[in-house]
Amino acid sequence: MLRYVLFIPFIVQALCIFYDEFYFHLKRGLPKWERLGHPLDSLSVLLCFLFVLIFPYNVLNLKIFIALSLFSTLFITKDEFVHVDHCPKVEMWLHALLFINHPIMMAALGFLWALSFQALPFSWLEPLLNQKEMIVSFIKLQTLFISVFMSYQIIYWNFLWKPKTAK
Repeated sequence: MLRYVLFIPFIVQALCIFYDEFYFHLKRGLPKWERLGHPLDSLSVLLCFLFVLIFPYNVLNLKIFIALSLFSTLFITKDEFVHVDHCPKVEMWLHALLFINHPIMMAALGFLWALSFQALPFSWLEPLLNQKEMIVSFIKLQTLFISVFMSYQIIYWNFLWKPKTAK
């Protein structure tokens, strides 16, 4: 059971993003800077996932992945200075949960990447060494979800959504 702890940050991320997007964002609408910035946030995450799918696990690529993950972790916080004027406090708390979870999720992705190349970052993950196909499929599925979500963010918020007009 302990071996599945690596999947928890992905579940937390999905639940928090879903609630943020389909409750808070739909309720308040998004100003232009968020309609542009949020897909860029998703892109920074997508690049990390694509990197582990495309490149083999080795020391150099691990360093690049860590740099991409650190960039993404910092980049997603860019809007918080202006969110204070646009978001209710509970939405900002949800953002804080996302910011806490983000580097944990990236670390879990890194561990899964290592395991998919038969590298063992921790002995307690040994049962997952024989699960390469499941791990790669999981990363591909996550990458697909991020791609679809980013596409939704671009299309819905920039082409389909119309701001509510004052009566």
